[in-house]
Amino acid sequence: MATIRDIADRLGISVSTVSKGLNGGKDISEALRQSVLDTAVELGYINRRARKEENRRLCLFIENMEFSDADQFGYEIVLGFRQASYRDHWEVDMLPVNHVFQEMNKYDNFMLEKNYSGSFILGFSSDDPWMEQLTGTSVPTVLLDNFIPANHDVGSIGTDSEEAINAALDHLIRLGHEKIAFLNGSRGSMISDQRMLAYLNGMAKHHLPVDPNMAVYGYFVADAAKYHVPGFLDLGATAILCGSDTIAVGVIESVRTAGLSVPEDISVVGFDDLPFAAHLSPPLTTIRQDRLELGKSGFFVLHALIEQVALSRSMMRPDLIIRESTAPARPRLVTKRVAEKDSVLNVNPLLYEQYQKQHRNF
Repeated sequence: MATIRDIADRLGISVSTVSKGLNGGKDISEALRQSVLDTAVELGYINRRARKEENRRLCLFIENMEFSDADQFGYEIVLGFRQASYRDHWEVDMLPVNHVFQEMNKYDNFMLEKNYSGSFILGFSSDDPWMEQLTGTSVPTVLLDNFIPANHDVGSIGTDSEEAINAALDHLIRLGHEKIAFLNGSRGSMISDQRMLAYLNGMAKHHLPVDPNMAVYGYFVADAAKYHVPGFLDLGATAILCGSDTIAVGVIESVRTAGLSVPEDISVVGFDDLPFAAHLSPPLTTIRQDRLELGKSGFFVLHALIEQVALSRSMMRPDLIIRESTAPARPRLVTKRVAEKDSVLNVNPLLYEQYQKQHRNF
């Protein structure tokens, strides 16, 4: 294990200067402080203060996720993580971040400078600057709905997407639906790609053809629906599976704007079971993620990593909650062929090709 002396010798500076660089001293330059941090990370230095019983500190990083209100997706995840951490006597700092922050602060350097023993990361996309840095980090780190391969210090938690999507499709198909559209979450998201592939494979499992123009990436906001639902209706969809409950709110509104009813004309299924889902009109059939337990699992996996137990993926099981937004299918005709620019064929052609190769004999 590297020491402060090792860092000082590498840089040709005094031990006291290294100590100032590691502990936020104000009387050295920013360039020298960064050099000290870079060298400490390179040599594998571990700040002993971060390991002391009286300094049990974790950081919860959040990006692109609302969490301040009970109806928002991140609220219970944050609550569960903080509850589990508190019971084990850990202090948790919660820090919203963005691309600019990540570009200005190297992950390992930041964690070392702030004396954090580990972190839980929510809402990152695949192109976030820190995602590449996490491939080589030695800081215990847990990601929600993301995965870093071949690093024993980084774990992942989430809800089983394949099981979730299959449960929703099984329900709709039992109701006689065959033309089932999927309005997914954002592109560039590992969880969106997992759910898209689960949808494609689930349709193939039931020997139902997939029109790529009904397998579409949107955003995790209600407003995404108005851009895509009219095309689904033109293609004769009788049911729309959504990547989140928030998307489903927009889908129901767009269906009504088109002069149709939910569930009499179009069945709608959400994802997450946020508190408002049961109070929509009609109450929303949805896939429940136990977000409080997800947060607690984030802490349990992070604690294991801190104790040098190399956990990889930990998946929660989903539950399908059946309410009044789904009903037996009412056949609908194709009124117009559409070319959807946000279809899986255009947004993620490699994933669509993977699906086609796997089911080429279908």
